[in-house]
Amino acid sequence: MQTTLKGETTLVGMGLHSGRPARLRLRPASEGGIRFHRVDVTDRDNVIPARFDLVSDTRLCTVLSNAAGVSVSTVEHLMAALAGTGVTHAIVEIDGPEVPIMDGSSLRFVQAILRAGLRGLGGPQRAIRVLAPVRVVEGDARAELAPAQTLSIDFEIDFPDAAIGRQSRAMAMVNGAFVHELSDCRTFCRRVEVEAMRASGLALGGSLDNAVVVEGDRVLNPGGFRRVDECVRHKMLDAVGDLALAGAPILGAYRGVRAGHGLTNRLLRRLFATEGAWEEVVIDAATARRLPGAGLGMADLRRAG
Repeated sequence: MQTTLKGETTLVGMGLHSGRPARLRLRPASEGGIRFHRVDVTDRDNVIPARFDLVSDTRLCTVLSNAAGVSVSTVEHLMAALAGTGVTHAIVEIDGPEVPIMDGSSLRFVQAILRAGLRGLGGPQRAIRVLAPVRVVEGDARAELAPAQTLSIDFEIDFPDAAIGRQSRAMAMVNGAFVHELSDCRTFCRRVEVEAMRASGLALGGSLDNAVVVEGDRVLNPGGFRRVDECVRHKMLDAVGDLALAGAPILGAYRGVRAGHGLTNRLLRRLFATEGAWEEVVIDAATARRLPGAGLGMADLRRAG
């Protein structure tokens, strides 16, 4: 079943790179997928559909841009929350160029969505079924999609800092797994990277309140990690958000090794450009019960903090 929100919900937070506050309002929609509306832009088209082919930059985050040159950045954590709660149609009104970073995870977006409530729209729900393996490789990083009955995420990372090291995890995105297992996992970075970004005028809104910062074998945040393998789980969260730009739920197995936003977007572009690698299908009842947001309710809100 296609799904939207029952009501509106508003969040206010800091932009990670701009260091400026932003107000974001999620509104129900009956069609059109996920669409960003830049309400601060009034002299040209301010609507940006959440689609993989509109990704214009992936160096530090995922940026979407429309034909009029209007953009919105850092969309991946919000897109992950929408996909993870099963929202297929919504309007995202935002008064600036950057989605607020909140606590560096999808948790506050998930909480806002579940508090607003979910409403079925009726009619058939469509999905993208992967029919043949596709892969993209860049140096020692790779990302791939293979046929599967439901979406699963398998990720591996390897960092020189002992606080992170090598981590891997695989998980099927069913029965609220995203909400329960991934949504609270924060973005992370190395202290040397933070210093380099700030020297370049980036990450001006970054702090220990919205990212995990490591240096060697130390976690600089009071309280440390939320989970032992929070870093690889956050990479899985990012993948869920970037894959959501396919425009419909994906039925396929994703595997990422040292992958990031750019590689996952290239993977989607290759999938849709490869004849015979995918098909659009109408989801049956059994498959619908295995989608990421199936069966979520108030009990899940309590489990999400």
